[in-house]
Amino acid sequence: QITTLINHKDKPKRSDKTLQAIQRVGQAVNLAVGRFVTVGGGGANENHELKEEMSVACVEARRAGETIAQLTDVASLDHPESDSHITIFTDKTGVVKAARLLLSSVTKVLVLADRIVIKQIITSRNKVLATMDQLEKVSSFQEFVQIFSQFGNEMVEFAHLTGDRQNDLKDEKKKARMAASRAVLEKCTMMLLTASKTCLRHPDCESARINKDGVFHRMRLALEQVIEIVTDSRPNGENEMAPISIYSGIKEFKNKVEGLRENLYFLSKENLSTMLEVILEHTEDFTDSAYTSHEHREHILELSKQAKMELEQLVSVWMQAQNQKTKDLMEDLEVAILKTCQCMNDLKREVHSAATSLAADLLKYHTDHMVLKALKITGVEGNLEAVAEYTCKLSEQKEQLVEMCRLLRHVSGTEPLEITCIHAEDTFQVTGPQIISAAETLALHPSSKIAKENLEVFCEAWESQLSDMSLLLREINDVFEGRRGEKRVYLSLPRPGKHNANLKALKPVKLDSEEQAKIAKLGLELHLLTSDVDSETEKWEDQDNEIVQHGQGMSSMAYSMYLFTRGEGLLKTTQDLFHQAEIFATEGTKLASALHALSDQVHDDKPLLLLEAEKLISMCKQLQITAKASAQGKSATFTKVDACILKTRNVMTLLCQLLPLCCKLLRKTKAGNGCLKPAPPWKEDRIRTATNARTPERRVDAFGIKSLENHVTNMTFLESK
Repeated sequence: QITTLINHKDKPKRSDKTLQAIQRVGQAVNLAVGRFVTVGGGGANENHELKEEMSVACVEARRAGETIAQLTDVASLDHPESDSHITIFTDKTGVVKAARLLLSSVTKVLVLADRIVIKQIITSRNKVLATMDQLEKVSSFQEFVQIFSQFGNEMVEFAHLTGDRQNDLKDEKKKARMAASRAVLEKCTMMLLTASKTCLRHPDCESARINKDGVFHRMRLALEQVIEIVTDSRPNGENEMAPISIYSGIKEFKNKVEGLRENLYFLSKENLSTMLEVILEHTEDFTDSAYTSHEHREHILELSKQAKMELEQLVSVWMQAQNQKTKDLMEDLEVAILKTCQCMNDLKREVHSAATSLAADLLKYHTDHMVLKALKITGVEGNLEAVAEYTCKLSEQKEQLVEMCRLLRHVSGTEPLEITCIHAEDTFQVTGPQIISAAETLALHPSSKIAKENLEVFCEAWESQLSDMSLLLREINDVFEGRRGEKRVYLSLPRPGKHNANLKALKPVKLDSEEQAKIAKLGLELHLLTSDVDSETEKWEDQDNEIVQHGQGMSSMAYSMYLFTRGEGLLKTTQDLFHQAEIFATEGTKLASALHALSDQVHDDKPLLLLEAEKLISMCKQLQITAKASAQGKSATFTKVDACILKTRNVMTLLCQLLPLCCKLLRKTKAGNGCLKPAPPWKEDRIRTATNARTPERRVDAFGIKSLENHVTNMTFLESK
């Protein structure tokens, strides 16, 4: 809105509509600033160190908002008595100054508010740690009950604060790490309860003490990691060096190889050779693994050998092309680039197949949880020999699952999923020995109800992680097959060798500054509509609903088209825009199909829903026809651009009406029946983080708060003896 004010054209003739629009924008800015500083100032009341700084920033922001409102109070300009009134038309620099002051003060408020939130999380963590120290040292049940009740309340508070922070994080990698740490805290809170009770009941049992110490240690590590993420720091100033996966290595290698088309001199042959060597070193994780099939191992070795040969050929042609840039040599270089990239794609496909087939087999084999069941039975029987036998089998199972996680990390395809694989590996590594110590304790005290309950809790954590792995495996396969990814990439732009064969014959055209100015208003309307659509999709609890996903996709594409009107973004030429409009129209048609499917489920407003769906199909067809129509000459091309943006705007306007209607119908028809799911539990949320990059973030509930609160209120279950 501020950009609109500053960029408005000073026309000698001002219509009433223009004057009213300017005044509305000014008032809207002032009201928004007022709401913003009210929230910002309120947040500082509990933090005396930053209260004064925050107050100054809020006053500055409010003053700037009021100045903008005064300068845009132009509705009465037609009256003679208002001639002396200073407005945006008489003092353009005043608006610019006020806008700068506003942006500066708003930034200060945001930074201060962020510091307050970080301090709240650190304070909450410190309270949890202090109470944990007390819990670790208690020697009586009565004392334990009192302290654990306090600990439970503190963990609930910490869960709410970190859940909100997780929603606010923009970095998908950090978000995944935060979700993993909070998952550990959720599970360990329950483990800490039963492990501590077991230790209090059997104070001289070494395996019970080991079991309890392991839980406390893991919780402290998770709490520390949360603070590292929140403060963006690591102990001793060390940098986090995550191991490079085969997928990310291949992606970077291919980017460099394909970059040779544009520039023959931007990197050395040694760089490319080193990158390939690193990738092939990582494939040894597959070829050296005892769990990789002979067939997969042979294929990976063959493709590794072929990749070296293709790179040698590429380097040979590349060096010749640097010395002599003939047409034949450039064609040979193109062939060498394509062959090298194809070989790397084949290698990627092979390691993906090796990892996912191993994971599918292992998860299927271990679904019966026979080893865990046997440990529970032999533990209750007090059969130490049988427990020792089954703990060996569990250790073997743990090694298999850890290896599976390591191989899956290489093919996960996105950083958030890589982090989820690393978290799963850590969970199996830690939970395996904890199950063993809990089983040994039960075998030593077979009549102990608390020792039996403790073993159950650790076995449930193992089973839960195995269940998570099935979900993770589906996500990894989705990424590989292009159904999901680290970002929703809807910019299916023309690439060499793809889409229409005649695209190369079309001369790419950019809008000049005059054309951009003409289309700016339409672009801004499109921008506002994308905000409205994002706001509507954010209201849906089930973010995986087909209607929501199509809506988010269309919003993302419309936003790219808006950026094009400003000469920004990934759509560089008019041909890019037309192609994007076609994809947008296709997405709209898919949405219409989803609406037809919804109409079969609803009773109220069914005719209205079908009518709107038909209207959407018609508008999308019109847009496709416009986007595909040929346009010769500058004037015709601009007319086509204008028509595409206008028709996209019309579709988005309809979408703004459709989303709340569908949401209402779903709530009405399937209330409580799972159509609008509750916010996903923790374990699903940390895997789904990979999929929502540009789209508005979902709220996540604080981890296991209900179950934790139940534990806190039901502490009377502790045995009194």
